[in-house]
Amino acid sequence: MEKAKISASQLFILMVLFELGSALLVPLAIRARQDAWLAILLGMLGSFVLFLVYHKLYTYYPNLLPTEYMQKILGKVLGTVLAFVYILYFMYDASRVLRDFGEMLLTFAYPDTPLFIANALLMLVIIYTIRKGIEVIARSGELLFIFMYVLAVAGFILIISSGLIEVKNLQPVLEKGMLIPLKIALSETLYFPFTEAIVFTMVLPYLNDSKKARVTMLCATGLSGINLVITMLINISVLGVNLTARSQFPLLSTVASIQVADFLERLDVFFMLAMVIGIFFKVTILFYAATIGTANLFKVKAPSMLAYPLGIVILFLSITIASNFQEHLHEGLYMAKFILHIPLFTIIPPILLFIAFLQKRKDHGGKHV
Repeated sequence: MEKAKISASQLFILMVLFELGSALLVPLAIRARQDAWLAILLGMLGSFVLFLVYHKLYTYYPNLLPTEYMQKILGKVLGTVLAFVYILYFMYDASRVLRDFGEMLLTFAYPDTPLFIANALLMLVIIYTIRKGIEVIARSGELLFIFMYVLAVAGFILIISSGLIEVKNLQPVLEKGMLIPLKIALSETLYFPFTEAIVFTMVLPYLNDSKKARVTMLCATGLSGINLVITMLINISVLGVNLTARSQFPLLSTVASIQVADFLERLDVFFMLAMVIGIFFKVTILFYAATIGTANLFKVKAPSMLAYPLGIVILFLSITIASNFQEHLHEGLYMAKFILHIPLFTIIPPILLFIAFLQKRKDHGGKHV
């Protein structure tokens, strides 16, 4: 674990950038049709409960990485195996987000560029950032966060100015009842993008004021959730449900339809910058967690040494993970959910918390006696 500290505001910014990340790109919760915004909102509220579990584990072991306290809770062998599984997940998730970046870039800007080249260019920048440490990542987030939000506000104003909003596309609300949005919230939006932020349990020990961790995590998730709700409301109201569902990247399709006074148009390439910023930070944080976790688990004194080999693994995994973009989406939506997301986000952390609670209670009882 490197000797570094970040502030609560820096953690807040990193979490918002992480959760927006690739979630802004895809038609999130579109299976709920015009109620997609409600499925996102319910997923966000459900994630608050799990974040409280992650935070409670952090309060038990405020100075330890999860790779360390898993061994304290489950024992050396089982704890090491579980910690390694989480490291592999962080690398896998980083490769998936990197693939999203490459597909977006090739679709909208560089159709003749090989996917490997597009991904490799971003990965080189990420490897450089990882080698500089968490403080540099956090300061970069502060700068780019402002730029991203300026773009977001400008885009929102331009969409309204273009007269593209059709409120009737959002009706009828709850056409098939509350069950559909609730089902999609529990099966999709709870995991992507909200509880993916379990990766920040690897960053919390660097927080300079541990008392601010809980409110920071909940506020960051709340802000990113509201942003995603607004994004899907705009996408559906501009494109309609069917076109939003068919579009690979509906937000960029929405921005591409902006036309103000026959002068401002084709702004999708410009707004791709905001998408690149979000994806950059999502891959960086996942990659950083995998790097420090591996260094901690295998007692590597200089985590920065692992940046190149792990970066190459993530890069090649992003290319080989699926033969095409449709297969990539299907794998993320269905296979990863049951094999990875449900056990790693919703089952294992409460079990760890329960065992840790019993251990703390036993230790406290022994000391009291």
